[in-house]
Amino acid sequence: MNFQVTDWIVLCITLLGVIAFGIYKSKTSRNLEGYFLSNRQMSWYLVLLGIMGTQASAITFLTAPGQAYTDGMRFVQYYFGLPLAMIVVCITFVPLFHKLKIFTAYEFLEKRFDLKTRTLTSFLFLLSRGLSTGISIFAPSLILHSMLGWDIYITNMVMGGLLIVYTVTGGAKAVAYTQQLQFAIIYAAMFIAACYALKSLPQGVSFTEALHIAGKSGKLNVITTGITEKGFDWNDRYNLFSGIIGGFFLALSYFGTDQSQVGRYLTAKDTRESRLGLLLNGLVKVPLQFGILLIGCLVFAYYSFFQAPLFFNKAQEEVVMKSKYAGAYSAAEAKYILLQQSRLKAVQDLTVAEKEKNNSQIQEQRLQLQRIEKEGNDLRKEAKEIVGKASPGSDTNDTNYIFLHFVGDVLPAGLVGLIIAIIFLAAWGSIAAALNSLASCTMCDFHKKFSKKQLSPEEEYRWGKLYTLFWGLFCIVIAFFAYNLGNSLIEAVNILGSWFYGTILGIFLVAFYMKKVKGNAVFIAALLAEALVITVYLLKIMSFLWLNVIGAAAVIVFAFLLQLTFRDGATEIKAEVS
Repeated sequence: MNFQVTDWIVLCITLLGVIAFGIYKSKTSRNLEGYFLSNRQMSWYLVLLGIMGTQASAITFLTAPGQAYTDGMRFVQYYFGLPLAMIVVCITFVPLFHKLKIFTAYEFLEKRFDLKTRTLTSFLFLLSRGLSTGISIFAPSLILHSMLGWDIYITNMVMGGLLIVYTVTGGAKAVAYTQQLQFAIIYAAMFIAACYALKSLPQGVSFTEALHIAGKSGKLNVITTGITEKGFDWNDRYNLFSGIIGGFFLALSYFGTDQSQVGRYLTAKDTRESRLGLLLNGLVKVPLQFGILLIGCLVFAYYSFFQAPLFFNKAQEEVVMKSKYAGAYSAAEAKYILLQQSRLKAVQDLTVAEKEKNNSQIQEQRLQLQRIEKEGNDLRKEAKEIVGKASPGSDTNDTNYIFLHFVGDVLPAGLVGLIIAIIFLAAWGSIAAALNSLASCTMCDFHKKFSKKQLSPEEEYRWGKLYTLFWGLFCIVIAFFAYNLGNSLIEAVNILGSWFYGTILGIFLVAFYMKKVKGNAVFIAALLAEALVITVYLLKIMSFLWLNVIGAAAVIVFAFLLQLTFRDGATEIKAEVS
């Protein structure tokens, strides 16, 4: 990509402006409540933007359009369970957490069960969130590595280091106010990218016709059932049932038990402000995600008229062309170019048929485009295999590079820098909240519980900043190992979360609704459930969204059965849970 001086200016001004704004807004009480919870004084709109900013990482904007380009719109079904989960969280979790005046969600588990259950659950959170945040740091580093040729390790350190500056300095307040600014810049820039995608189509091709092209190629598959001739496909990752059921359990665990989200709505003034922010998030998240995926369909329509690369990661392609596999790759590329020409003709014929309302011709071109798409996918699969042979251990999944390639092809100087900036801002928004939550759990669930030394509020404040710095450095190290995940980054993060979220959710559901179950039973049940989840995943029995259901259900069933054999007397919360 030709990254011009104008792009550098826009990128630097935007990023440095956000850092300066975060530091400017960082003044808060020098104690844990001020540093981690902004003194519980945030309004609903800041809660909403904080929640959405924490969800909408750079991975969302970097790989979601590429996900739609390769697999269609069906990924949006992943979010169908979210609105239902928001209702349950508002009814069950929010009032209890506010009433107890807790710092972390896991404090409640010690009051309901015992210290070991609290410690185990917090540890599972720290493990899952620490690893996934490392992947989120890697996402913007991937941009500079791919587009500008910068060393991936240096970019990880630079991007993570810039983020740590305002996160360590200002805590939750700086995170909340910078997310407000980031949100406005991000969605404005994505809207501009969508406009340029339409503007770059050949003259006479409208938005509706672009959608027809994507739809006839199978990319507007918003609703899929996962039901095949052989019955329901449990390994189908995104369908209506896995989205509503699996997505509900995942969202319930994420918003109800993940401290990176709980910490956002614990900053609210009261229960009403928290609920309003959460419910509005449930209303707007699905259409916003739909819009981001729709950009991927517009990118697909664009490359239906203009030559698309066989493999979008140009750095890896250069490695192949210098290897003994260059001939095989060139042969596959030549076939792909011819196939692209066939697709262009089919698209042009479809456009004419649409204008003439010739249904038989429309159907014929639809079948033709689907055949071409299948052949193209086969050639792309062949290219990925060649890349893997030429560079063993390299990243053969180019989904993460599709949108970036389009940005470099289409957007003018200045706007390219803005698009790169929004990907960094999105990364910072989610990572900053994650670091804040990781530090709060480490400080409140481990340091204060197991340290024998009594700390003053000022000392607690300083330790909170040190733990934020520690987790920032930890996540940068994890980012070094995120290059060869084999999935798109957005899938990798969601899979990783699904390893743990079901188990964590199951512990909380037992705490809320199974009052006779005590600490020993739920602790052992959680360990057994986690082992079951990992086993199911490794054996590839079903897709990752179902792991959330399995984990939660397993904790409930195991805890019930184990409690029948135990007679312990763990502490219960009566008024608060009832």
